[in-house]
Amino acid sequence: METARHYINGEWMSSAGGSERFGENLNPATSEVAARYADGGADEAAAAVTAARKAFDQTTWRQTPRLRADILLAFASRLEEKKEQIADWLVTLNGKLRREAIGEIMAGVSELRYYAGVARTLAGRIVNIDPGCYSSLDREAAGVAAIILPWNAPVTLLVRSLAPAIAAGCTVVIKPAHQTALVNNLVLETLVNDERLPKGVINSVIEAGADVSRFLCETPDVDVISFTGSTRVGKLIAQASAHTLKRLSLELGGKAPAIVFDDCDIDKTVAGVVAGGMVMAGQQCTAVARVVIQDKLYDGFVSRLSDALKALKVGPGNDPSSQMGSLIDMANRDRIAGLVERAQKEEKVILRGEIPGGALAKGAFIRPSIVEVEDLDSMFIQQELFGPLLVVERFRDEDDAILRANATRYSLASSVWTGDGTRARRMAMRMKFGSVWSNSHNKLFAEAETGGYGDSGYGKLHGIEGMNDFMQTKHFYFET
Repeated sequence: METARHYINGEWMSSAGGSERFGENLNPATSEVAARYADGGADEAAAAVTAARKAFDQTTWRQTPRLRADILLAFASRLEEKKEQIADWLVTLNGKLRREAIGEIMAGVSELRYYAGVARTLAGRIVNIDPGCYSSLDREAAGVAAIILPWNAPVTLLVRSLAPAIAAGCTVVIKPAHQTALVNNLVLETLVNDERLPKGVINSVIEAGADVSRFLCETPDVDVISFTGSTRVGKLIAQASAHTLKRLSLELGGKAPAIVFDDCDIDKTVAGVVAGGMVMAGQQCTAVARVVIQDKLYDGFVSRLSDALKALKVGPGNDPSSQMGSLIDMANRDRIAGLVERAQKEEKVILRGEIPGGALAKGAFIRPSIVEVEDLDSMFIQQELFGPLLVVERFRDEDDAILRANATRYSLASSVWTGDGTRARRMAMRMKFGSVWSNSHNKLFAEAETGGYGDSGYGKLHGIEGMNDFMQTKHFYFET
């Protein structure tokens, strides 16, 4: 059986001196054991941080932008060459569709190539203060960066932090999700087999608990933490790292509304909402979670949306005919089923997604649901549900749509669906979300920054600003 291991100071290992512990990974589509992972703790975290600190302080890694760019380009090429094998394991361990897995890997390839270019264009600036007096503002690597990852998009979410960290000249300790640790290993193999990479620059420690994360937060030898995950855990990370005043980049929960006006292209909008809401079975922080629909269009649009979701084929990710895969595990399947059950008592359930029978009953499959909600204080609007459950709401005019869309602490992503381009731009200016898409949803790519406000966290990923959390500015004053 394939086993995911830690990677510390240039070596793959199952422990860093203590006793070996292993956990099992289940295939969420079948509930069968698919792989194992080494389960680490504070000892492995300490060894990884020590290696990263030494590599940052004692090698020339941070002073070699051309080397870093070349390594990123080689990383991208080898990742693309290995995409079929990685996609196989991504489907097996995560449950997503194969086309989603390939798309995720290729997004990582694009990200690596983008930051390879950025690595060679890093520059500060020089300011002439007075005659013969100058200030040089130098951009430098921030130090040791810890990257803590979730399971839902393990390739993309790793690379979008790892690529700018490498480009900036940081050394890195990665804590992957244990559910998809083998995918993390396969991706890292395409990087760390490069003989030009100094030992200790890249490290990875797997664990099912929180000891590794706690150590990364509390040690002063980690300068930056880049975390993607739930708002609850993000707040715990902020608290645990406060006494070291380390820099944090937190992309947390989402509750993305799609605002649908009565002048939209109905066919395109229904298709866009289904695709945007059911991506990865709704297990994406930017996925459509709320559909806010104008009065005149409401009944007809909800009917069309319900028909489209009923027709969606739920099945294994490796079946080309499947249109939505499984959830990550049976516990999350049952959690979503419980939310639908609760909605039947508290709200109006328009479409109840059942757990399928037959062979699919052994896996974490559940069909999509639609719940109608009016009260903005309802937990179905205020809490992240993270699954194939859409909330539909009614609005009268632009002011009412803004009131509803902004009535949440989650402010990561959103979309506006209308035939009026001026209205779309006007709405975007009033919506308190880090991303607003017009007549589309989930348009994410390396060149454009993403990140939210409020309970969706802070900091930016992708784009030039994605480098900011991994760099710092030093002021050097000199006179001639």
